[in-house]
This record gives sequence, structure tokens and C-alpha cells, in this order.
Amino acid sequence: MTRILPPWVGNEYTIHAGEYTAIVTEQGAGLERLEWAGKEITVPFNPHGPVSACSGQILIPYPNRIEDGEYEFEGHTYRFPIDEHERNNSIHGLGYRTAWKLEALTSHSVTLTWRTPNLACYPFDVFVTVTYSLDSETGLSITIDAYNNGSTNAPWALATHPWLANGRHSETTEEMDADNGACRLTIPASTHVQVNDRLLPVGLEPVEGTRYDLRNGDPIGDQSFDDAWTDLDHDADGNVSAIFTRPDGIEVTITGDETVTSFQVCNGYGWDSAKKPAGVAVEPQTAYANAFRSGKDLIVIKPGESSVTNLRYSTRQIN
Repeated sequence: MTRILPPWVGNEYTIHAGEYTAIVTEQGAGLERLEWAGKEITVPFNPHGPVSACSGQILIPYPNRIEDGEYEFEGHTYRFPIDEHERNNSIHGLGYRTAWKLEALTSHSVTLTWRTPNLACYPFDVFVTVTYSLDSETGLSITIDAYNNGSTNAPWALATHPWLANGRHSETTEEMDADNGACRLTIPASTHVQVNDRLLPVGLEPVEGTRYDLRNGDPIGDQSFDDAWTDLDHDADGNVSAIFTRPDGIEVTITGDETVTSFQVCNGYGWDSAKKPAGVAVEPQTAYANAFRSGKDLIVIKPGESSVTNLRYSTRQIN
């Protein structure tokens, strides 16, 4: 007997405001699609198959990688499963793997919740609430509230992983690289995070005079990025913005609050076209790779308290 099953990502929640439309999924509270004026702003993923390249996912309770999956916190050692086998790392946390509970849905907003499972690798009771909200003028706002429901401190970090669409629909690896390279990217950061062949941090360097100086909004060009930038230039209100400008004149701004300490950028340069989104990942992070081991920018949530991060994706036509 043939069964009619839901998409692999579970229920899909569509919200609208003005010329904006977004689709959020039950699995991982992921951002499946963001459109503005009928154009793709993020690269959509197929809800009927595996999500490619972490597109649109929320990465919690840590983003990026943990070396060997192992970390120490307040006198105890914990081990996440190794799921980046070629580099022997644990990657991108737990939140994207499971279904979230729908709490509220309106025409312009959706709220989902998830409670961390009681696992030996992360035995901390954190209740996470994510709200996506669209506004016809300001775009998509995302609020991520992590409440420590346990009796001990909980380590915490997060990122979102949008692949910003380059506005074109090329098919080969070479064409995608060229289209991404024609996009401009501004990251207001004075420091680049150096990594080894496992993409784990080994040092910091000033961006001045290097190819990692993205402060002036130059074209990405013919080069590979899977890197983090830190020492961000926050404004007087504590916010910081990365700006992605496409050849078609659409400018996408990703803004984070004072909890955002770095941006990760990946353009998938040279990847097989079958696995390569037609765009560039620009990821606001509260901490970069290996934070659970290094403690760098790690958030510690006390029992009965919350850590809240606010993000916004806004769009405009500049020419």
C-alpha cells in the first residue's frame, strides 16, 4: 500500500509580510526559504530530502566544530559523537536534527520550541524558543531564547546558517564560483581566524593588507572561503551587520545584536555542483569554532536565566 508521507523536514510554516515570504520547517526550526519581491534571498532547500550544506539551519548548542568531539566544562569531560569523519570533529550541534514543537503561528510570524535531550554529551536542560517574524519594511527577524531549566550552569553558543542566493541559476561548479565571485561582501571585522586542515582555530591575524580584509565591500572574486572573522565593529546600539550585494543590485543585510561576536563565511569554492548551493553562506555566530574547548566567547547560562540573540535579514534594491 502506498503511503502519503509528510516532507522529511516535517510540517512547513509559511509566513508573509509585504513583499516578503518565508517558510520555516518543523525539523530544526530551519529557514527553508526567504523571498523578497518574488526573488530568492536565501538558497531554498528541498524539503523532501536531506538538507544540503546546512542551509537555513540553526546551529545549537554550538556552531561549527568541536575538535575530536570532546570538551571540558566545570570539571567534567563530555564527548559529542563524531559526525565530520574526515576531520574527526563533531559539527553544528544538536538542534537541527530533531522536530521542534509549534507554539504559535500567525500570518507573519511563527514560534517553535525545543528542549535539549538528556544526552551524555550535553546533559544540560536548555529550553529553546525561536521566533521568526516578517515585517514589510524591516524584513525577517529571528529571536533565539535559550532558557536554562536545569540546576547547573550550561555552556552555550549558536549560529544561523543562511546561504544567501547569488541571484543567478547557473549549474556547473565553475559557473557557480564565477557568480558567487561577482557578489560583494562587507564584513566589519578587523581580525581573521586562522585554521588548520581540520578547520579548527590555530591563531588570529589582522585583516589589514590581506585577502581577508572584507571591510570595503569588494567583490568576493576567484577565491575560497570557509573562514571566521572576529573583533567586529558593533554600532552604538550594540548591533553589527554584514552586507551581501548581488550583481542584480539586491543588497542583503544580516544584522546581529551584541551577542554576535563573529561571522563565518563559506562560498563552497570548487565544491561539486550537486552539493553546492548557488550562493554564499554568511553566518552570524556568538562564538566561532571550538568554543566549547577554548572557552572563547562561550556563553554560560546560569540556572533560571536565559541567553537571547536577535538577528535580522533585510533586503533592498540599490540599482
